[in-house]
Amino acid sequence: MKYLLNSLWFIFTGFITGLINVIIGVILCMTIVFIPIGIQVLKLANVFVLPFGVNFQTNFKTHPVANVIYDIFFGWINALVFLILGSVWCVTIIGIPFGVKCYKLSIISLCPVGLTIA
Repeated sequence: MKYLLNSLWFIFTGFITGLINVIIGVILCMTIVFIPIGIQVLKLANVFVLPFGVNFQTNFKTHPVANVIYDIFFGWINALVFLILGSVWCVTIIGIPFGVKCYKLSIISLCPVGLTIA
């Protein structure tokens, strides 16, 4: 079932969100100061492309300053994209599981530093 959900997610949502995060991660990695945040965003792009069946643990209290700096410049863009996509998915009855996943990923997209992907 997760293969079907991941394939539908990739076609309709995952490619867009993955591409946005790869662009943001590359921009952050071009600066010397934000390379650790950029690497976390690139790791998070893998989760955004195929999110079903992926487990992650959050520990956002380890680096609150890095998360706030990321939120000021790029985090709000990710969260806004996921909120818009989640609202579009929830309009249809069939897309409600995808919309709920978008809402969950919008919270994670605000704080990428301290996220452990298993």
